[in-house]
Amino acid sequence: MQSISFNMEANDGAARAARFRLRGRTIRTPLFMPVGTQGAVRATPPSLVEQSGAQIVLANTYHLSQRPGERIIAKAGGLHTFMGTDLPILTDSGGFQVFSLKKLSVDEDGVTFAYPVDGRRTRLSPQRSMEIQQALGSDIAMAFDECLPFGVDREYAVKSVDRTTRWERRSKNAHTRSDQSLFGIVQGAFWPDLRKRSALEMAEISFDGYAIGGLAVGEGHDKMCEILDATIPHMPVDAPRYLMGVGRPVDLVESVARGVDMFDCVIPTRHARSGVLYTDMGRIRVTDRRYRRDFYPPDTRCACSTCATFSRAYLHHLFKVGEILATTLATVHNLHWFASFMAEMRKTVMVGELESFRKWTWETFGRSG
Repeated sequence: MQSISFNMEANDGAARAARFRLRGRTIRTPLFMPVGTQGAVRATPPSLVEQSGAQIVLANTYHLSQRPGERIIAKAGGLHTFMGTDLPILTDSGGFQVFSLKKLSVDEDGVTFAYPVDGRRTRLSPQRSMEIQQALGSDIAMAFDECLPFGVDREYAVKSVDRTTRWERRSKNAHTRSDQSLFGIVQGAFWPDLRKRSALEMAEISFDGYAIGGLAVGEGHDKMCEILDATIPHMPVDAPRYLMGVGRPVDLVESVARGVDMFDCVIPTRHARSGVLYTDMGRIRVTDRRYRRDFYPPDTRCACSTCATFSRAYLHHLFKVGEILATTLATVHNLHWFASFMAEMRKTVMVGELESFRKWTWETFGRSG
């Protein structure tokens, strides 16, 4: 494994501002990572993703193993060359697909899926996940885990946490690539004692970083915070902490306040495709009729190329006529806004003023955002 030298720069309560190195770059936390499931951030060239301020991008192990296949990507020179980006890349293990895709079976060895595109039977195990991720050549690989749905019964959750620990130990044993970091994933559904057990077991196995999985699966903001409060105190303090699949501004600021460093979510790109833009005045839906003759930039306080060049009226027009450029311009803005939001949050942690930023986030986005 490529160990991560995690350097703390400031604390504000439990909140942390830190830095570490990946692919020759200094990564500053807290940070938000855009999602490129199929090896691309939707509708956005890699150069624009980097210009947005993104520091790391995600790609998905399971989906890329199905199409085009990790052998083709390895033959191309690895995922960075294949995607045309020099940004660090994190690959998910496929564990989330245990939650999100139709499963034929889950057993001690792994999971059997029906691939949603053509129904093809596929098998994923800890060893297979490591084989794929090492062939892809991502900078951070994730250990294989089982992501549980909200409402799962305790008896199954207990068995799942124990199995996930065994899967993650097998993942580490199968991981041999020295230029790739490996993160473990804490599970435990919505029982504090199971979360504590999982966190302590992951720390005992020892990874380069630690993720919190199985949240943002329908439990709501308050329950998510309750589980974070029960989990984070038992996680190592000298390594990155990554909350998977979380991207609403209020969730981000509350998680940072509790000591989380890294996040990913499809919210910026998915919302952009429906004309929802994040701004310092809150969310706007540029497809609304009121923007038809609005010649202000989408966000008057934003320095992204979309806001520097185009008006709300123009984006409104592009969405109404079904022009694909609408999605690109909206995505460029949302990615820039989320990177700027996290950078500003980092600044407040550095000077001990996170509480004022936290208050502003709630006033601007409330429980809806």
